Amino acid sequence: MMEAPSDIATLSFEGALAELESIVAQLERGEVELDESITMYERGAALKAHCEACLKDAKLKVDKIVVDADGVLSAETVDLG
Repeated sequence: MMEAPSDIATLSFEGALAELESIVAQLERGEVELDESITMYERGAALKAHCEACLKDAKLKVDKIVVDADGVLSAETVDLG
């Protein structure tokens, strides 16, 4: 997997997603020259990878609180997949 540019690596999930959505909209309109389209597509791919990494990290942090038969509380990782 390619490493995201440092400015992308510092974006929040929401910020990266908003920029990715903007890039997709511009590319779909077809109003961008070919060279710029390629650059935008490459940035979009990096933004997508960053968003996926953010979601993966969030998934690892999500725990479910469980009460066993004896009333003891514990946490277990939730499978969101």
